[in-house]
Amino acid sequence: MTDAPRHLLSLTALKDAEFHHLFERAAALADGADPGLPLKGLTLANLFFEPSTRTRASFELAARRIGATVLNLDLSRSSAVKGESLADTVRTLHAMRTELFVIRHADDEVLAGLARSLDGTRLAIANAGEGRTEHPTQGLIDALTIHRRFGCCAGVDVAIIGDIAHSRVARSAVHALTRLGARVRIAGPAPLLPATDALPGTVRCSSFDEALDGAQVVMMLRVQRERIAEGAPDERAYFADWGLTDARLAGAHPDAIVMHPGPFNREVEIASTVADGPRQVIWEQVANGIPVRMAVLEWLADGL
Repeated sequence: MTDAPRHLLSLTALKDAEFHHLFERAAALADGADPGLPLKGLTLANLFFEPSTRTRASFELAARRIGATVLNLDLSRSSAVKGESLADTVRTLHAMRTELFVIRHADDEVLAGLARSLDGTRLAIANAGEGRTEHPTQGLIDALTIHRRFGCCAGVDVAIIGDIAHSRVARSAVHALTRLGARVRIAGPAPLLPATDALPGTVRCSSFDEALDGAQVVMMLRVQRERIAEGAPDERAYFADWGLTDARLAGAHPDAIVMHPGPFNREVEIASTVADGPRQVIWEQVANGIPVRMAVLEWLADGL
């Protein structure tokens, strides 16, 4: 037990011991360790203010598999549409003995503010994706997928390509991978790249081919059209310049794997022949979401 409830708001906020505990526990669960029922008697609420398939479903499945009761709210029909604040929604559900909250939100820093406003309340918050900056469980999933394929992340050459400027996945993945010793390159159209100092520990490449050269992992990201106010690239032109095809993939390491956090857009950032090909591990990433989120929820529950 801890003196104060835990939250998972970002990977950067985790101490080394916490980060490695979560990663190693997720790896053990992925390898078949008995998870037990550490959430028995607890209730978890999924509060998703943005659409989700993978994250929402895997948090629900993870929670149910380790004993929780799960509440999925249709926020379009909740009191949030009447102007109720997020903090008051959480307080209302907590009054009904809901202890764990999985929250996705379109704005940055919302969850940190929520945690501060609820300081002293015996509940735990898991960040299920926030704005452009944080998606901590996806970062752990991506690192775990690479670890299970290569036996470690240290020394593995990873290329992350696409719309990095608007991607919370990129930021969390970069943090997890560099913390575990991977070498990370980034590339994409200039308007879709972040400021040069936004992703410390990465190497910025000037072209797709440079980023792919010898890469052992190729992680493709979709264009985040919902976060681009104007000037989103034409899909056909984008695929011609930045889509991962079999011909382009030939420039990576012969044993390279292809990753994508999903949802992916066929013939935009990735060709169907690659997305369905023998080198993709996209569905392994999806499967690894369950043990990662079980490990996170177990850790959060232990702090209640």
